[in-house]
Amino acid sequence: MDKIKENNLYDVVKDFDDAMLVTHSARGIHARPMAIARLDESMMAYLLTDMNSIKVEEIRANPNALLTFQSARKFATVSGELTIDGDRTLIETLWKEIWKVWFPIGKSDPNIALLKFTPSEGEFWNNAGMQGFKYVYAAAKAYVSGERPKTDAEQHSKVNIT
Repeated sequence: MDKIKENNLYDVVKDFDDAMLVTHSARGIHARPMAIARLDESMMAYLLTDMNSIKVEEIRANPNALLTFQSARKFATVSGELTIDGDRTLIETLWKEIWKVWFPIGKSDPNIALLKFTPSEGEFWNNAGMQGFKYVYAAAKAYVSGERPKTDAEQHSKVNIT
């Protein structure tokens, strides 16, 4: 795996608090926003869930999933597999007080579980900061020449994580 590209993917998403989680349902695909409990440089992520939620059933039927990230200038998708993790110590460690909105009992709620997302592949587009200036220049040059803009691996790349 190309560490530079992997790190660029992490750099694009590391400041996100939420991601869209896409799972497979009986009717097709199902997407919903999820708070990120933890995201590692390897792109492994933990999300908090209720053991009684429909997504737990979906994951048990098909663990393949997609996390998507989007802001005004940064975009990423990461595909992988989800497992359900009831590690109470890890739940305690990752707990954020804002989650009492969904779990009024708090971190001791027996219905809380973690979704462990193990990534396999990712793709990112980064048009923020210097990358944004590079893109504007490339787009203007492409417009004048009648061609498509070219991007470099710091701005857009597919990443094989496994």
